[in-house]
Amino acid sequence: MLPVPVAQPGPSPMWDDCRVSEPTFAELLAMPGVVEQCDLRGSFGFMAYHGGALEETTDVIAGQAACRCGASYYGVLQPESLQLHFPSITVTPDESPALRSFLDHVDTVVTIHGFHRITMRTSILLGGRNRELAAHIARHLRVALPDYEAVDALKQIPVELQGLHARNPVNVPRHAGVQIELPPRARGVGSFWADHNGDTLVPHTRALIDALVAAVDEWTTAGTTRP
Repeated sequence: MLPVPVAQPGPSPMWDDCRVSEPTFAELLAMPGVVEQCDLRGSFGFMAYHGGALEETTDVIAGQAACRCGASYYGVLQPESLQLHFPSITVTPDESPALRSFLDHVDTVVTIHGFHRITMRTSILLGGRNRELAAHIARHLRVALPDYEAVDALKQIPVELQGLHARNPVNVPRHAGVQIELPPRARGVGSFWADHNGDTLVPHTRALIDALVAAVDEWTTAGTTRP
């Protein structure tokens, strides 16, 4: 085993040489196999920038929901060979013209993420700064997915999953938005769906998309915007 460098007071070239810097968002987008998607439609938007093989099915959910309700869509898909998780606050429009155009176009957004906690296998977490929209979507999810708990009370959501940072893309548009964290089961991932035909979305995911479309259609028709 190689010796581990020990930091010493003052400059330490050996220590600096051992540092591994995380790629910037622009560098990630330029990596082989990474696909950036942007479709500008309505002023309501859906995002899934941890899509592809990273947080499976999140891009499918966001893309299908956006298409069905005439919303805009932005996604970043990673291949199986990469799967590099990067913090939401590093997803910056300064490093992506497509993201810039998306965030300039929309005034409200829903971001779709995936998470896995043993104690929260059937919990759907609704963070982000637009708390009125979070409560509205949660009501639709509770009807459509009775086997899940739609959690929109911030005090019940782990701090790191609340999505409240000002630089989180979900909070950049004028009316901010909702960060939805989905457990594997809701995305059709894991042993629960071992017997399902992989060519189609599982029933829970289809019901989830239906609920999101209904919630956004009702929200935009009513003209509700207040964060």
